Amino acid sequence: MADNVVPHFHNTIGVDAIKIGAKEFMCIGAKPPLDHPHIFLDMGADDNVICPYCSTLYHYDPKLGAKESNPADCVWTPDAA
Repeated sequence: MADNVVPHFHNTIGVDAIKIGAKEFMCIGAKPPLDHPHIFLDMGADDNVICPYCSTLYHYDPKLGAKESNPADCVWTPDAA
């Protein structure tokens, strides 16, 4: 069941843009406890989206897996409930 969790990404390191392998995902801003509300973002037909809370620019990269990012340390995995 945990494999079906929507991918979560953060920008704790403060880069201008993050490449990700998912078009539907959650942005959490920074790692907890400094995270912002976890926002569901959907790129739709576009290949990029900006988080309305932290202004992180996310670019879709089809070479990456759904739970991968570049920089690689921008993936966050929530604890299982």
